[in-house]
Amino acid sequence: MGSRRRARERALQVLCLLDVQPDLEPSAALELYYQHLYGDEERDEVLSEEGRRFTAQLVSGVRQDLTTLDELIAHSSRNWRLERMNWVDRNLLRLAAWELRSLPETPAKVVLNEAIEMAKRYGTTDSSAFVNGVLDRLLSELGRRV
Repeated sequence: MGSRRRARERALQVLCLLDVQPDLEPSAALELYYQHLYGDEERDEVLSEEGRRFTAQLVSGVRQDLTTLDELIAHSSRNWRLERMNWVDRNLLRLAAWELRSLPETPAKVVLNEAIEMAKRYGTTDSSAFVNGVLDRLLSELGRRV
């Protein structure tokens, strides 16, 4: 698995933590995550510096733009309010929406494929189709093509 994919997966997990503990600072959530999974002495050996930076960029970007992202997702998800979405789908959509808006150098196809694969792995049986549908509409809203 590539370092960017691992970074996206870590970012999703940290964003889900922040969803249930919204008062936690993103940097504190990242530190808790790394300590819990790897412990202090193993952390530097397991995680590349580039991967940690990309994870932090994704998490902080989503948290800084949360209101705008939620508005975009709400507009693109017909008949689904954000609070009705399961927390994995909601945070996957936030993560992908932020990357589509803020990192134009990343091909849209890569962002969509990564989000759909993570939905299959971490979501429900319907998550991948739901995430795909919402992100297709969001791409149109943003004027990006796959």
